[in-house]
Amino acid sequence: MKITIGSDHGAVALKDEVKMVLKEYDNMTVKDVGTFGADSVDYPDIAEAVCADVARGKSDFGIVLCGTGIGISIAANKVAGIRCALCHDVYSAKKARAHNDANVLAMGGRVIGFGPAGEIVRAFLETKFAGGRHARRVGKIMDIEKKRANVQEEILGE
Repeated sequence: MKITIGSDHGAVALKDEVKMVLKEYDNMTVKDVGTFGADSVDYPDIAEAVCADVARGKSDFGIVLCGTGIGISIAANKVAGIRCALCHDVYSAKKARAHNDANVLAMGGRVIGFGPAGEIVRAFLETKFAGGRHARRVGKIMDIEKKRANVQEEILGE
């Protein structure tokens, strides 16, 4: 399994802890796109770097982290093909995968502790998409994305 992970300055410590959890998995490849210190960076840049790998099939999943997880999850969901779920509990992580086929997990470094974050990551990675009626709904979500892209093209005259 391939994971791309990234954080802004507000979640570097959480990212390091999550990477330790990812080492528990055999055959796991982790690509860290930054940031690596306390200097301020813009979370949309990190979200775009992580999600580009997922959208292009270079990674199976992405993990994005910022202070609250909110901003970086919003930015992540602007990338075509991404279904990013902001999760601060195990139940939400499981449902994000099982019902929404989420391919990117977002968490907040200033919101959640290291222990719970590890459990959330495990739940997210170990839960399979349920398919069935959920596949129809995910398809409708992706159809919205396509419609919005077409509208944007019309607006821009492309």
